[in-house]
Amino acid sequence: MTKPRVLISDELSPAAVQIFRDRGIDVTFEPNLGKDKDKLARMIGDYDGLAIRSATKVTDKLLAEAKNLKVIGRAGIGVDNVDIKASTARGIIVMNTPFGNSITTAEHAIAMMMALARQIPEADRSTQAGKWEKSRFLGVELFSKTLGVIGCGNIGAIVADRAVGLKMKVIAFDPFLSDERAVALGVEKVELADLIKRADFITLHTPLTEKTRNILSRETLAQTKPGVRIINCARGGLIDEAALLESLKSGHVAGAALDVFEVEPAKENALFGAPNLISTPHLGAATGEAQENVALQVAEQMSDYLLRGAISNAVNFPSITAEEAPRLRPFIKLAEQLGAFAGQLTDTHIKGIKIEYSGAVASLNVKPLTAAAVATVLKYHMGEGVNMVSAVSLAEERGVRIETTTFKQAGAYESYIKLTVQSDKYDRAVGGTVFADGRPRFIQVRDINMEFELTPHMLFVRNADKPGFIGRFGAVMGEAGVNIATLNLGRDKPGGDAICLVAVDEPISDAVLAEVKALPQVIRANRLKF
Repeated sequence: MTKPRVLISDELSPAAVQIFRDRGIDVTFEPNLGKDKDKLARMIGDYDGLAIRSATKVTDKLLAEAKNLKVIGRAGIGVDNVDIKASTARGIIVMNTPFGNSITTAEHAIAMMMALARQIPEADRSTQAGKWEKSRFLGVELFSKTLGVIGCGNIGAIVADRAVGLKMKVIAFDPFLSDERAVALGVEKVELADLIKRADFITLHTPLTEKTRNILSRETLAQTKPGVRIINCARGGLIDEAALLESLKSGHVAGAALDVFEVEPAKENALFGAPNLISTPHLGAATGEAQENVALQVAEQMSDYLLRGAISNAVNFPSITAEEAPRLRPFIKLAEQLGAFAGQLTDTHIKGIKIEYSGAVASLNVKPLTAAAVATVLKYHMGEGVNMVSAVSLAEERGVRIETTTFKQAGAYESYIKLTVQSDKYDRAVGGTVFADGRPRFIQVRDINMEFELTPHMLFVRNADKPGFIGRFGAVMGEAGVNIATLNLGRDKPGGDAICLVAVDEPISDAVLAEVKALPQVIRANRLKF
C-alpha cells in the first residue's frame, strides 16, 4: 500500500513533522513554500494532504492543480486563507484546530482589557520618557463593570469565565448559546441591541462572516454607552475602523484594544495614533504553548483521516471519530448503494430526499451516512462533481429538502436504512441492511420485500403480476444471449405490481432493453450500473 503524502508549506513545529513520520506518512516540509505560489502549484498535485498556517493561500486556482488532495489542515482557528467552497466542491476535507490556542487567545483578550482599563502601554511610554504623569493616567476598575461578550463559543466562553472570576457582570450575545449553557457559564444571555446599550466593555469573539462583518458599525457604535471600551482579538472586519476612529476622537469610545485589523499585516492603518488605542500584531495565539499545541493537533488530525478515515474539527463535513470509522464503513457503503439505486431510477426533478435509520445504525453518527446517500443520488442528476463533502450543501442550494429520522427498533433486522427520493411525479423508496459479513443487502424496493445484492450490471423491471411474464422475459434474454446471474422477484399483492431485478454478466444493449420494454406486462425497464 502506498504511503499517504503530506506537504507542509508553512512554518510548523518539528514535533508535528515527526508525528506524520511516526504515523507512517511520507511528509515534505518546506516552511516557506506558501510564499511561492508558482512552486506550490507545481508541487501540490503529488500530495494527499496539505498542512498550513496563515501564510499559504489555498485558492480555487491552486486547488485546480491539487488532483490528489484529500485534506487541508490549518494549524489554528481561522480558515480565511482557504477557499472553503472550492475545497468542498472538490471533496477536500478542511480541518482547523479550534481548541489548541483557545486559552492563549482568551488570555490575550483579558490582558488587553486590563491594559485598556489602566492605560498601561501609554503610561509605560510616558514613564520611560522621564515623565511622572500620575494624575494623567486615571484608570477604571473592572470590578462590577459589565462586560459584553459578542460570540460565546469556545474562546468567548473562556473569556466570560475569567471575567466572572474578576467579579464582572457578564452579558453575552450568541445565536447558538443555549439558556442552559448561559447558566452554566454564569452569564446573562441577551440580544445584540441590549448588549450594545448596557456594556462598559465589549469583547468580540465571533468568526468573520457576511452577517458579522462590521457588527460594530457606525450605527451600533453610536448606540453604545459613552465611555465604552472595545477589545477585538477575533477577526479584522468585525469593526468599522473608520467609524471607530471617529468615536475614539470624539471620546464616545473611551478606548480600544485591537489585535486584528481589516488588512493584515497592518503596517499602515488610519487608526494608528488614535487616542487611547492599544494595538498588537495578531498575537492572540502567539505563545509557545499554543503554537506547539495547534501544530501537534493538526498533524494528529490529518494522520487520523488519511490512515483511518477519522474526521475531527472539519469545517465542511461532520466529524467521524477513529472508533466510529470502522463501524460506519459498511453502512456508508450501503448508503451509497441505496443512493445509486434510487438515483438511477429517478428521472424527474428531485424535491426531497428522506432517510430513515432504524435499529443499531440509528445509534451511530448518521451524518456521514446521509452525506453518502445524498451524494450518490445527486451524482446521477448533477454529474461526477458531487461528492460526500459537497452533497448536502449542493442539495440545499437547489432547494432539495434533506430529512432524516431515527428509530430504535428495526423490525426483523438489527439495522435498517430506508431511502426515499421525492420527485415531481412519485416517491422512489428503497431499503437495505448490513449482514454479519459486513456486506450490504437490499431488502425492500417500493415497499415490496425482496432480498438481493448489487452487481456491476443489472436490469430493473416493473411489471404487472400476470402469468406469462417470466417465460416471455426469459425468452428475450435467452435469444439475445444474455446470461442471467441472479433473478429476484417481488410483488405487493397477487395480481398487483411486481418487480423483477436481474443481475447479468454484461451490460444490456439498447436492442434488448427495447424488447423487454415491449413485453405486454412491462410497465418500465431500466438498466442499472454499479
